[in-house]
Amino acid sequence: QVQLVESGGGLVQAGGSLRLSCAASGSIFRFNTVGWYRQAPGKQRELVASITGAGSTNYADSVKGRFTISRDNAKNTVYLQMNSLKFEDTAVYYCNVVLSKYLGGYDWGQGTRVTVSS
Repeated sequence: QVQLVESGGGLVQAGGSLRLSCAASGSIFRFNTVGWYRQAPGKQRELVASITGAGSTNYADSVKGRFTISRDNAKNTVYLQMNSLKFEDTAVYYCNVVLSKYLGGYDWGQGTRVTVSS
């Protein structure tokens, strides 16, 4: 069974940066579009950044210009560099193979919590 393990979250002041990592137990990322989703308190989990197997990226308007997604297929790992963090970026962040804006292709991992203090 595929496992997704996210890490790198924490508490940061507004304007700060964090780098998230997501490791998969199998080579599920290699040819698939992979994304980072987030779930803020009281809200639905939604996709904020994605990267295709060819390396094309896409971002939600709310994070465009501040977040950068990248991947290392050899390590079955996806990263999310988050700069200029805002209070509204506070959420639990998850990675997964992208099925839609709200759905992932595998069971969700435990996520990594990002808390931005204003």
